[in-house]
Order: sequence, then C-alpha cells, then structure tokens
Amino acid sequence: MELRRLGDSDLKVSSLCLGTMTFGEQNTEAEAHQQLDFAISRGVNFIDTAEMYPVPPKGETQGRTEAYVGSWLIKQPRDKLIAATKVTGPSRGFDWIRGGPRVERRQLEAALEGSLKRLQTDYVDLYQIHWPDRYVPMFGASSYNIGKEVETVPIEEQLAVLAEFVKAGKVRYVGLSNETPWGTCQFLQAAEKLDLPRIVSIQNAYHLMNRTFETGLAEVCRHANVGLLAYSPLAFGCLSGKYVDNPQARGRITLFPGFGQRYLKPNVSAATAEYVRIAREAGLDPAQMALAFVRARWFTASAIVGATTPEQLKSNLDSAQLMLGADVLEQIEKIHQQYPNPAP
Repeated sequence: MELRRLGDSDLKVSSLCLGTMTFGEQNTEAEAHQQLDFAISRGVNFIDTAEMYPVPPKGETQGRTEAYVGSWLIKQPRDKLIAATKVTGPSRGFDWIRGGPRVERRQLEAALEGSLKRLQTDYVDLYQIHWPDRYVPMFGASSYNIGKEVETVPIEEQLAVLAEFVKAGKVRYVGLSNETPWGTCQFLQAAEKLDLPRIVSIQNAYHLMNRTFETGLAEVCRHANVGLLAYSPLAFGCLSGKYVDNPQARGRITLFPGFGQRYLKPNVSAATAEYVRIAREAGLDPAQMALAFVRARWFTASAIVGATTPEQLKSNLDSAQLMLGADVLEQIEKIHQQYPNPAP
C-alpha cells in the first residue's frame, strides 16, 4: 500500500483510508473489528470516523462508530496508526448532539473530549470540521442562495480553538470537510495572519460522477499544499455496478429511502451504466476502476473506502494495485463530457 504525505504535515497516510460510517448501523462491533484487522493487514494505516456516525444519523446510535473503533484502537500500537475524526457542523437537525451542534468554543471542547473518550485515546491525528459553521450549498445542493445565509462563528475564532487543542497535544493536525474554495482560503489566511495551525487536508466528495473539486478547490489545494481525502469514491455503491444489475440491490440507497438523494438525480443512472460498461469491456471490476481513478488523481492524498462485507472490503483494497490504461482514461473523459457531474 502506497503511503503519501498529507499536506504540510508529517503524517504519511495510506492511499486508501478505511471509512467507518457503517459501524453501528450496518455493521456490528465484531464485524467492525474484523474490517479494521483486515484493512491493517493489507497496509492501511489511516482510519476515518466522526462523532455523528453511524449514518443515517440518529440520536440512539450517535457515537457508536467511534466507540467501536475505540474498543479496537486501544489494543493496537497507537503510534503506528493515523486516526481521524470530525466535529459535527450545524443546521442539519441533529438536536441530539449538544442541543444542536455549532463550531464554537464550548461545543468544540465538548465534541473533542467526547470523541477522545469513545476512541479510548489521548489524541487524534487529524481533527476535522465535518461541514462549515456557515451556510454553504452541500450534500447535493449546487447553487449559492444568499437568502439562506445565517450568523456564523468567525473562522478565526474556530481556528483559534483548534490551535489550543494542538498546543495541548490532543490534536496533531486540523482539516476541513465539505468545504468550498472561499472557506478553504479563509482558513489558510487566518492561519498565516494569526500564526495558527494550517489545515493539512480537505475531505470532500469526489468520484467519477462528482468531479466538482477539480474546478476551484484543486487549484487552491495545489498552491496551498492541502491534500484531498476523497469520500464516497463509489458514489454510495452506484459505481460498483450493483444497481445497474439490480436496482433493488442491498445498499444504503435502498435500505434508507430518502438518504443519498444526490445519487437519484437525472443522468446518474445513465452515467453509472456507461462507467460500468467501460470497466467490464476492459475486463475490470467497476468498483476497482472507480477507486483506481480517484486514487491516481494528482490531488488525492487518500481515497476513503467503506464496506459492509469482507468481500466488498477485499475488492476495494485490491484496487490499490490497479493502474488504469490510457484507453480507459480516454473513455472515462468522453463519458464525463457527455454527463458532467450528475451527482454533485
């Protein structure tokens, strides 16, 4: 498994990261530990979780994912692993998290302490803001609506609290998630202006049917040396081809109606079918082709893979050795031109 330096940090992360948001909903604690053991045996050293997991988010399960990771992590050589988690952003209706989460001092302090307790560790290697405290279009929304702007915690204040975590040794590095070019630049400018920790990563959706990162964020991250942690590289399983073969196949989209609406948009099915066709005609597994594409992009530090079965996880990790040929990449670009970003 290739290791890559994460931004300006001294963290060397595996090019595939184990995502955990199924732990506690679709996967039991024993299954979670089995996945973790297998991923580590295959060279993965990077584990990503969040205080709001598992998904779909519910009050009765919130925090369970971190707890499952923690009961495994405490038995491992801590300095050999890179553990990342996230503080929940506002405005998603998660009243069970501190009465409604915000990215401000009191809540940041409570969030981090809760995560450390559940993870059974003294520190996290990467602490991320799950989504901005301010309004931004995300999770399928694609246009900025000034009528939805709300009062927000200034970015400089958010970063100042995170800096205290770093100074205290509870966090090694900080990162963003579901962030925009403007927001990323604001965090970078605040760090330079106030001598605060620079962000080293941004965790955004990136896959064959959502390449919006390439438009503005790629340039920002290139010049600021910020690594992309690409989530949903299989587009909620769409790019595995299972829904092409059986629209009612078991997965998050069919198990949790209303969840993952961005993958039910016009042209998603048509684009999915074309990408699956390209893979199969080339003798490739569609999921492995999709993962190999994301992993090989120059801005990708690590692609976050999740699975519910050992077979899925093995297939995903096997993609670490796959390099796509010029013919396949040319065909992918043709489909991208025909169906540009159908699932942003």
